[in-house]
Amino acid sequence: MINRQRIINEFTKQAAIDSPSYKEAAIAEYLEQRLEQLGATVEFDDVGAKIGSESGNLIAKIPGTKTGDPLLISLHMDTVTPAENVEPVLADGIFTSAGDTILGADDKAGIVEAFEAIEVLREQKIPHVPLEIAITVCEEQGLLGAKQLDFSQFKAKQGLALDTTGVDIVINRAPAANRFKVDIFGHEAHAGVCPEQGVSAIEIASKAIAQMTLGRIDHETTANIGTIEGGLASNIVARQVTLRGEVRSHSADKLRQQTEQIVSALETAVDQATIQVDGSSKRASLSLELKEDFPLMQVADDAPILQIIRDAGTALNRPQEIRAAGGGSDANIYNGQGIDMVILATGMEKVHTINEQVSVDDMAKISELLVEIIRRA
Repeated sequence: MINRQRIINEFTKQAAIDSPSYKEAAIAEYLEQRLEQLGATVEFDDVGAKIGSESGNLIAKIPGTKTGDPLLISLHMDTVTPAENVEPVLADGIFTSAGDTILGADDKAGIVEAFEAIEVLREQKIPHVPLEIAITVCEEQGLLGAKQLDFSQFKAKQGLALDTTGVDIVINRAPAANRFKVDIFGHEAHAGVCPEQGVSAIEIASKAIAQMTLGRIDHETTANIGTIEGGLASNIVARQVTLRGEVRSHSADKLRQQTEQIVSALETAVDQATIQVDGSSKRASLSLELKEDFPLMQVADDAPILQIIRDAGTALNRPQEIRAAGGGSDANIYNGQGIDMVILATGMEKVHTINEQVSVDDMAKISELLVEIIRRA
């Protein structure tokens, strides 16, 4: 049923359309036309103006040919960089980029697979429930498009996000994450003339970090300080330093506890950084910005969408590996809105690098699996 040449043609077209985050206008226009050819009604929301993107999120709906609740398919149209003048090359059945750019299989492989599945449904007249398709912008910039979606426009209570590496892999659990930015303020002084009159923000940050538990905390939890910026010159006691980091966990309690441990280490180090100069106290201070980056994703092992996927895999003699992941995606946002959204592997490999690749065989396999999943939804 799967048309390999159609997959090749479709991926070649999409990959050649540059679509880095915030610059998705060209790919959005193409996807709109293509989905309308597939019988969908297409709308764009106004998210682009809110987040500084050239396009809003694309929402497409395809009527069902049988009764039932809609199935939601989640994709994203943006890519990471470098993504200027992408030239896809097909050799020995594998797509790569010709130059020093990414390929864009993340997430164009997923889009192509969804389109091919819909083509087959139409050609074979396979009965299916209504399909709701969301193709978001700026996913690679912290799920910005999905975070701004109006979820009242969806009727689906379950769905698939096509957006992970491998084949025959399904992600049903992913962590929640907190992201933080901390500004530590000390007092500057000449480092060679009167260093004792200064309070070094860098020293405070160092002492705080030394008291933090970072890296792999346990099998469910990670924490990281990702950037440190501050100071003006080697001969000036640093007045300010900025730390940015994150905590992730599959446990809400552990997420809270680990975040509190980091904040406590910062507050303690700042409180202890007080000196006396000419009879007056010089104290350090801090400013903390802490926000939820994305919510927990936990789809029960016995959820209907997973049973549908298992049955589809069995029909193709391809058992599906259902497992947890450590990253966040648009699926986290959907699950936070009460939609059982799991992540389906698309065959893409070496993503976010100039060595990114995807094989035609794998895209055909995913398209075939999608047809079976939609048939059973």
